[in-house]
Amino acid sequence: MKVKEITVKDYLTKSNLPTIDYVINPYVGCPHGCKYCYASFMKRFTGHDEEWGTFIDIKRCDKKIDVKKLENKSLFISSVTDCYNEYEEKYEITRDILKQFIDVNVDITISTKSKLILRDLDILKKLKKLTVSMSINTLDEKFRSDMDSGSSIEDRLNTLKILHENGIYVVIFMSPIFPYVTNFKSIIEKSRDFVDEYYFENLNLRGSYKNKILNYIYKNYPTIYNEYIKIYYRNDKNYWINLSKEIEKYCFDNNIKYRNYFYHEKLVNKKKANNGGSRNE
Repeated sequence: MKVKEITVKDYLTKSNLPTIDYVINPYVGCPHGCKYCYASFMKRFTGHDEEWGTFIDIKRCDKKIDVKKLENKSLFISSVTDCYNEYEEKYEITRDILKQFIDVNVDITISTKSKLILRDLDILKKLKKLTVSMSINTLDEKFRSDMDSGSSIEDRLNTLKILHENGIYVVIFMSPIFPYVTNFKSIIEKSRDFVDEYYFENLNLRGSYKNKILNYIYKNYPTIYNEYIKIYYRNDKNYWINLSKEIEKYCFDNNIKYRNYFYHEKLVNKKKANNGGSRNE
């Protein structure tokens, strides 16, 4: 892993993400190295030529965050990194950032795949409006470990349970949903006693990781490979349309709170167009 410290002028940037006003990414790059990570596109803007998942820049910033600007706004922490990656244990960038939001009236969402977030439980409980989103798209630990080097599924579920028991609003972000691999019902049934809401997002394949994922499916799930060809080369949207209906019905019938982000990319592009086409992730 190539590690370096960099100085930035501000941690805070405006967001093009739908429903989010501002984002903070305490690091550049992410050692979790998710094979399907859309954030790998960031290399075009940061100048890194290393493979995604093999470098991380530690952001240092002397300027305090302008918390007044965030009053009654929404803030997303970790849109193109994981703020609780393993280097956070040493550098505590995320912890120092969160301290600045104690008693601030801002709606904060933290997204992570790491149990390290429990280290900061003392601060998290002091934040006025907080949602913690944990990414889980399978209960199969082998598949999970093939795809990322974040915390195990068991640790993620246990982390959500502890956060929930401490009064924190918790979400399972079922993302990305792998066609015919992700079983959304089994994940809900395993976790619904301690999860407040579920977000769903489909697997988008683009750029350099498209062939990697398709090759993985071919080698490990050969019986569904042709279905992936239909979806990702022939642009057949029937799978996602039908799954969206199934999720909606299941959640309605079982009184489960959820959000469907299957059309996330369209929403992002619409917001970019409204903002003049700028990119601030």
